[in-house]
Amino acid sequence: MADRESQAILGVDVGGTFTDAVMITEAGTFTGKAPTTPEDQSAGVMDATRQVLDQSGTRPEQVGHFAHGMTVATNALLESKGARTAFVATRGFTDLIEIGRQNRASLYRLQATHPAPLVPPELRIGVEERCGPEGVTLELTDQEAQRVAAEIEALGVESVAVCLLHSYRFPDHEVKIGEAIRERLGESVHVSLSHEVVGTFREFERAATTEIDAALSPLLSGYLSKLAGRTGEEGLPEPEIMQSSGGVAPLKEVSAHAAAAVLSGPAGGAAAAAMIAGLSGEPNLLCFDMGGTSCDVCVVEEGRIHEASTKEVEGRPVALPMVDIDTVGAGGGSIAWRDSGGALRVGPRSAGARPGPASYGLGGQLPTVTDANLFLDRLTPGSVLPGGITLDVELARQAIGELAGELGISDQACAEGIITVANAEMVRALRVVTVQRGLDPRDFTLLAYGGAGPLHAAGVADELGIRRIVVPSTGGVFSALGLAAAERRSDQVHTVLMEEEELQPETLQRLAGDADQVAWDIRYQGQSFELTVNEGSAATKPPTATRLRELFEAAHEERYGYSDSAAPIELVTVRRRYLREGPGFRPAPAPEVALEGPQTIDLGEATIFVPPGWRIDGGADGIYRLIREI
Repeated sequence: MADRESQAILGVDVGGTFTDAVMITEAGTFTGKAPTTPEDQSAGVMDATRQVLDQSGTRPEQVGHFAHGMTVATNALLESKGARTAFVATRGFTDLIEIGRQNRASLYRLQATHPAPLVPPELRIGVEERCGPEGVTLELTDQEAQRVAAEIEALGVESVAVCLLHSYRFPDHEVKIGEAIRERLGESVHVSLSHEVVGTFREFERAATTEIDAALSPLLSGYLSKLAGRTGEEGLPEPEIMQSSGGVAPLKEVSAHAAAAVLSGPAGGAAAAAMIAGLSGEPNLLCFDMGGTSCDVCVVEEGRIHEASTKEVEGRPVALPMVDIDTVGAGGGSIAWRDSGGALRVGPRSAGARPGPASYGLGGQLPTVTDANLFLDRLTPGSVLPGGITLDVELARQAIGELAGELGISDQACAEGIITVANAEMVRALRVVTVQRGLDPRDFTLLAYGGAGPLHAAGVADELGIRRIVVPSTGGVFSALGLAAAERRSDQVHTVLMEEEELQPETLQRLAGDADQVAWDIRYQGQSFELTVNEGSAATKPPTATRLRELFEAAHEERYGYSDSAAPIELVTVRRRYLREGPGFRPAPAPEVALEGPQTIDLGEATIFVPPGWRIDGGADGIYRLIREI
C-alpha cells in the first residue's frame, strides 16, 4: 500500500441537515455535500465521502488521513438519551448529580428546572470508603469492591460512572472498583472513572461529566465502530475524531470517553477559523457558523480561539477543555411560528433533513428561514441541492402565506420578519461571547461560514456595528475543512492545590512535564474561582512563581479591574497539552469579484448576500471580503 502520510487528506462533518466532506490533494481542494442520515449517520458520511473521491479522482488507499466530526454524542445529550447507566459514589453522596449546586435554572422563572440526571435514583450505589483532601480516611475493602460489582451486575446496566470524593488526587479506590467491575462483567459493561475522565476537583462538575461520559460512550462507541467497519471495507484509513477542544484524537480514545466529543462538529469550524485568522490578516474574528439546524458562534482573539475549562451543554456541566462555543437554535431549517401572544418566532424547532423546509418539496408544510430567503430572492429558485432537492419558490410562498395570514401581515413582511427574528437570535449569541465578556464586537471582523452563514452575515454585522466580513470560498463546508486540517491534540488536566511558596522551579518543571503547551489555573487564596494563564503557544520551560503571579495579576486586572500584590496566590490546576501538527490548508481560489450590493454570489455549498451599502471584493486568494461603505 502507498505511504498514507504523503497522500490525500479527508475531512467529514455531520450536521443536522447536511453532511459535508472536503478532500485536499496536490491537485486542489474538493468538496461534497449529502443529506444527513439521522438513523445511521455513517451512511451519510460515506455518501459525502464518495462524492469527493469521485471528484478528485482519488482512490481510497490514497487517502492518508481521515478526520471526522459528528453530532451523535451531542444529539444524545440534547435528547437526554444514552445507555442504561449506574452511578457509584462515596456513601452519602449518591444524590450529588441531582442536588448539584442548588442554584436556580433561571433567576426569575421559578418554574424553570435543571435537566434531570441521566441516572435515576434506583441506579445509584453508595460505597463504604472515604478520602479527604489529605488522603484516605476510610479504606475500601476487597469485599466492599466486590459487593459493588455484584450489585451492578444485578441492575443489568450497560455502563457505570464511578465518582468518589477526592479521587482526582487519590484515585486508588476508583481504580479498585473499576477492576472489580471488569473482573466480574468483562467488556459487557463500559466503566468511566472520574479521575480518568476529568482529573479536576469540584465534585459536582466532575460527577456530572463522568455521568455524561458513561451514558454516552456505549452509544458513541457503537456508531464509531460501525463507521470504522464501513471505512475499512472501502479501503479508507480509520477516522480520527474531532474533540470538543478543537483537536483530533484516535477513534479508540474518543470511543472510550464520549464526553470529550459533545461539541465535536462545531469544533471543526473553530479550528479552521483560527487558521483563517492567520491567512486573512484578520487576527480578531467573531466566528459565525449558521447551518441547517443551529448557529454556533465563538471568538478568535490575536489569532487564538477562545477556550473554556467548563461549559454547560443544555444545562449540564462538562468539565473538560473545549472551544468556547455558544449555540442557538437558528439555522436555515428553523421553523417560523406564531406564539400565544401573536408574535412571530423562529426556532428552536427545525425541519431538519427530512422533511426539511417547505421549498424542498419533501412534505414539509411549515415556513423556515430557507423559505424566507428563497421568497426574498436571496436564493435562486430552481437551485438543485445535494440529494437532488430542487428549491420550489411556490411551495415557500404558500407556507409563508399561511403564517402571514395567522399574523395578519403581508407575505413580504412575514418573510422579512422571519429573517429579522432569526438574525436577532444570532446577534444575541454573538453578544454572549463578546459584550458579556468585556469585548466590543466593533473591534472584530465577522467570519461567516456554514451553509447559511454568508446569507445572513451582513444583517448580523449591521446589528453589531461591524463593518468588515470575511467569507472563505469553501465556507459552506468550512467545518469539514477544519477537520481535515486540524492538529492532533491530547489534553491532560490535573488539580494540584499548591500554595505560592511551594512553587519552586523543580516543582513547576515536574508539573509541566514534556507537554507542548502548559496553562495554569491560579487564584488568590480564599477565592472560589480561578483564572487560566499561560505564556503563549510554546512551553520551552515553565515560568517561575514570580512570573505566574505577574500573569495572574494582569489577567485579574483585565477581568475584574483590580489586583492585590499583597494577597497570596495558589496554583489550583495544571493543564498540559500535547500536539502533533496538522496538515493545514489554504482556501481554494475562486473567481475574483469587486461588486457593490445588492448582489448574491453562489459559492456552490453556500450563498453570499451583499445588501445595499456593502461592497464585496476578493476571491482570488480564496477569501471574500465584505466592507460596509455607508
